[in-house]
Amino acid sequence: MGAVIVLGVVVVGVVIEEALEAYELRGSSSENDEASLQTKPALREPSANRKREPAGQDAFPPVPTEPAEQERRPECRPIPVPHAGNDAPHNACADTFPPNRYPGMDVIVNGVRFDALQVGASVLWEIKTHQFDTYNAFVQRQEIEREYAQLGRERAAAAACGYKLVVGVSTQAHRVALLRRDQSLTIVVTGCRR
Repeated sequence: MGAVIVLGVVVVGVVIEEALEAYELRGSSSENDEASLQTKPALREPSANRKREPAGQDAFPPVPTEPAEQERRPECRPIPVPHAGNDAPHNACADTFPPNRYPGMDVIVNGVRFDALQVGASVLWEIKTHQFDTYNAFVQRQEIEREYAQLGRERAAAAACGYKLVVGVSTQAHRVALLRRDQSLTIVVTGCRR
C-alpha cells in the first residue's frame, strides 16, 4: 500500500513537471493553462531516474519569436491570392528565391500585395525581374523613383504588421541604384533572369 502511494506521488510529480516545462515553452494563455493542468497517465520513470536529452535536442521545437499568424490583427494576417499578371519568370523567382510560403501565390498583408511571404520567417518580399541594366540613364532614374514610391507603401504596411520587407532584384546594378536612393532598404541580388 505504501509503495502504491509513493509511486502515485512520483507519477503525479512527473506529470506536473512536464506541464510546467510545456507551459514555459509555450507561454501563457488561458487555453494553454487548462490543457497543461489536465493530468495524463504517464508510464515514465521518475524524473530523478530519467535520462536528460542533450542540449539542442529538446523534445519540444523552439518557440518562434515572431507573433503566430493567428495572434496577428485581422488586417495583418497574410491572405494568399493568385500571382498578379502572367509573368512566368517573375512568378518563378517569387516562388523559389525567398522561398515562398505560398508557391503560386502573392500575399496580401494590411491591404497591400507582396510577391512572397518567406517560409519560416516574418519577411515579405518584393521581387523585381525587369532588365534594369538595359535601360538608358533617364529611364533608370524614372524606374528607381517609381519603385521607391511603391516600396515606401509596402515597407509601411509590412512594418505596421510586424513584418520585415526585403527587395529581390536581378542584378547588382539595380541594387546599387536603389541603395543610392535609400540605404535603409534591404536588397538582395536574386540573379533571376527574364
